[in-house]
Amino acid sequence: MFQRRRVRRDTVTPAPYVASPSEEWEGNDGSWSTFRIHIGTPGQNFRVLPSTAGSETWVPMPDGCTSRDPEDCPQQRGVELFNGQSSRGFLWNESTTWTETGLYTLDLEASLGYEGHGHYGSDNVTLGSTQDPGTLGLGRQIVAGIADTDYFLGIFGLGIRPVSFSSSASTLSSFLVNAYNQSLIPSLSYGYTAGAPYRLKRVLGNLVLGGYDSSRFNPSLLSFSFAEEDSRALTVGIQSIIASNTLLGVASFTPKGHLSVIDSTVPDIWLPRDACDLMAEAFGLTYDELTELYVINDTMRSKMQQLKPSITFKLGNTAYDNGNSTNIVLPYAAFDLQARWPYYKNPTNYFPIRRAANDSQYTLGRTFLQEAYLIVDHERTNFTVNQATFLDPTSAAQIVTINPINSKSPSSTNLSGGAIGGIVAGAVVLLLAGAIAIWFFRFRK
Repeated sequence: MFQRRRVRRDTVTPAPYVASPSEEWEGNDGSWSTFRIHIGTPGQNFRVLPSTAGSETWVPMPDGCTSRDPEDCPQQRGVELFNGQSSRGFLWNESTTWTETGLYTLDLEASLGYEGHGHYGSDNVTLGSTQDPGTLGLGRQIVAGIADTDYFLGIFGLGIRPVSFSSSASTLSSFLVNAYNQSLIPSLSYGYTAGAPYRLKRVLGNLVLGGYDSSRFNPSLLSFSFAEEDSRALTVGIQSIIASNTLLGVASFTPKGHLSVIDSTVPDIWLPRDACDLMAEAFGLTYDELTELYVINDTMRSKMQQLKPSITFKLGNTAYDNGNSTNIVLPYAAFDLQARWPYYKNPTNYFPIRRAANDSQYTLGRTFLQEAYLIVDHERTNFTVNQATFLDPTSAAQIVTINPINSKSPSSTNLSGGAIGGIVAGAVVLLLAGAIAIWFFRFRK
């Protein structure tokens, strides 16, 4: 079923793979659009979140829910039925294709203070549930069973960093790399937006491997280059953060710019302490020293919902304004989240910003990606951050292939030079067409 095929790049380029969202909204730190995967033989189903920073697959294991936890703990953490019965997590001893590796530290978000250990091994990993048609499956993929609630839901890594468990061991490739090497997707690229439960009739997340969905965003003219540090490749300069309709009117939260990494693994936006203090004043927030979250009471939340603030992030390749930037605008609703167990016994309204202890913690998490569509091209080491769109009625998907650098495919789109160049070129053409039309009508007049 998962037999390797010899890679042939002189054949027709395969189509991108469009992952189907689970149509569930879940999480203990907000309401997030998840995707189904299944692991092992026979397959065990889970609902997970895409991770732009990770390159592995993590799912909860039975130790992640104890007798002290809520009865529906496994379901809250994305665990689904196995063999028609309730499951408490990944049962590696029930999989005939599991190969044991051992217990290792989960260091993906160590810089943000996330902790935990993973029960590592390799197994079959498939995007989609065991009941879904059109799944994308691979054998011998890196899998970790997790118990710690720092990573409440499982993750599906979109990165390409290889993994090695010792200095003498061979490295293991990521799902994206293996899918490309087996000619299952056209390139080492993806498009992703987190979805927005507050938009229209709850707009689901969108994940495309080897391409993107052009119906989900307005294209940006700005291309970002990868940072040299692999773990922070998706780094952008936040040149300013400005909000309107706050308690302070129009408010600026960034006396100076800073660099920040885009990371969908975490929900929050990690900012300098002074920016957090200004936001707390502008939105009526209170800092909870125990959970380190910014909470908001019902009265102030109602006030914000009436004011309808919007927050604009001005992004560039540098932290300072060099005249080349793009704006991503988030409504207040994108920040109107609830934290649940194990943060609080009862659902508590909070505003997803965090105090960064140093510049290594500056992060744009899933909250940001509710209103941004991210397109990443690992082969060309660049990416774009585009304003997500929410059309009513919802338009049909428009899947665009990102071809490999040396593609000779006759089906290559006008983006064969990469998604970034195509988006920029398309936007420039539209601008030129508009200018020509204006000149023509003026001339006729």
